[in-house]
Amino acid sequence: MHPFYSAAELRFRDELRDFFRREIPERIRAKVSAGQPLEKADLVESQRILNAHGLAVPHWPKEWGGRDWTPVQRAIFTEELQRTAVPLPLQFNCYMVGPVIAAFGSQAQKERFLPRAANLDDWWCQGFSEPDAGSDLASLKTKAVRTADGYLVSGQKIWTTYAQYADWIFCLVRTDPAAKKQAGISFLLIDMASPGVTVRPIITMDGRHEVNEVFLDNVLVPFENLVGEENKGWDYAKYLLANERAGIARIGLSKERIARVRRLARQTRAGDRPLWDLETFRARVLQVEVELKALEFTQMRVLAESDHGSHAPNPMSSILKLKGSQLQQAASELMMEVAGAEGFSPASADYETVSSAVAFETYLNFRKVSIYGGSNEIQRNIIAKTILNL
Repeated sequence: MHPFYSAAELRFRDELRDFFRREIPERIRAKVSAGQPLEKADLVESQRILNAHGLAVPHWPKEWGGRDWTPVQRAIFTEELQRTAVPLPLQFNCYMVGPVIAAFGSQAQKERFLPRAANLDDWWCQGFSEPDAGSDLASLKTKAVRTADGYLVSGQKIWTTYAQYADWIFCLVRTDPAAKKQAGISFLLIDMASPGVTVRPIITMDGRHEVNEVFLDNVLVPFENLVGEENKGWDYAKYLLANERAGIARIGLSKERIARVRRLARQTRAGDRPLWDLETFRARVLQVEVELKALEFTQMRVLAESDHGSHAPNPMSSILKLKGSQLQQAASELMMEVAGAEGFSPASADYETVSSAVAFETYLNFRKVSIYGGSNEIQRNIIAKTILNL
């Protein structure tokens, strides 16, 4: 008997697992499993396969491609994606701007943007953080001034993931500089091909080009690209960030990584014996597994308490984000230790091998998960205030 799932839910899980392994190309899943960066074409191909089978946006309203699944089925879907090393549908499209447009956008915006976002016909990026507005996002300075023809937007966004690929950016902008900082913000959809948009790469310490800075110099944005009401953007951003933080837990990803650590540690020698035979190493792996199980219980409690009709952010998502990011980093540290035990560096990476270089790059890359989506320090403040009432 599974501690969480009924017999019907276990059948649902097995059907998804079989589908992912059969339909998503192994060359893509091998990259994900090995921690190698994916090309844009890999992500587009994988998401379009999912979308063709109604699996890109199952959490959306049914009229826009969603499935009438229970919260538990949605959790199973996400975990099986991660455990079978399938790329998650593009976060910015499917878990950020899509749900915001579905919940708060106009009918015209839903018809224009949602089908294209689900099929990755449009690639979206997120324009929230600024050089002086990271953890204190509400202090953002990018301004949008009303003119006869639309909003003129000027400012700078930073750490904009995949902006080099993006067709559109969803932005938080200041439309009322006289209001208190949370109250004067609006949520705009901006075409990246608009005159005045400039993207410059930021190369991170792992040598990858994932993030960018985006400059907006008097970019004209039509009024119809305002989501919801003017100056209500902070409410929509909180809704978006709660969804993002819940997704950052990535329990299935950590389970897949720890399963690989177990397998590889039995193959990799530390001196005269397998690394797995070292009690201190084995204890660290088991500690992560215990904490993953505890986090899984927490996630299931959040799902059991979920209110399907509410657009209010759930502060419990901060717990999932905080602990989930810590466990992802712990898994990447263990993988790097396995890869470095003997300089284990095979000619090709597949499910049962990992190169030292890739493991080190993944370790460096995963330093970010405790920062993005709201730093873990900020999540502790949210937990203290909204859950513990301190």
